Amino acid sequence: MAPKEWEALCDGCGKCCLNKLEDPDTQEVAFTRIACRLLDDETCRCAQYDIRKQIVPECVVLTPKNLAEIAYWMPETCAYRLLYEGKALYDWHPLISGDPESVHRAGVSVQGRTVPEWEVPEEEWEDYVIEGDL
Repeated sequence: MAPKEWEALCDGCGKCCLNKLEDPDTQEVAFTRIACRLLDDETCRCAQYDIRKQIVPECVVLTPKNLAEIAYWMPETCAYRLLYEGKALYDWHPLISGDPESVHRAGVSVQGRTVPEWEVPEEEWEDYVIEGDL
C-alpha cells in the first residue's frame, strides 16, 4: 500500500488522539475525553501532523509494520483496526461515502466533545473515562 493510500484510511474521527488508560494486567484500554494537546477539537485532526513526534514524543506513528502491536488499543471503528481484523469499513467512512464530513455527521467523531490535556491533571483522568462504545 502506498503511503497516501495508507493515510487515506484515517477517517478523521480523532479517537486515537484521546488519552487512554490501560490496565497493565489485563491490557484493557479505557478512552478518556482528554485529548492530546495537538488535537483540533473542531476538525478532529492533528494541528501539527507533520512534526507531531517532535512536539509529542510519545505520539504513535502507525505503520503497516506496527499495526499488529497497536491495533488492540485503536478504537473499534478505526479503519486501521478494521483492516487488521479483516472487517469492512463503515458506510460513514469517507472512503465509502466520498465525504470527509460524514464521520462527524454519523456522530462517531470526537468533534466538540474533548477536553485539552493541559486542563486536567493526570491523576484526575479516570474522572473523564468514556463509558460505552467509542
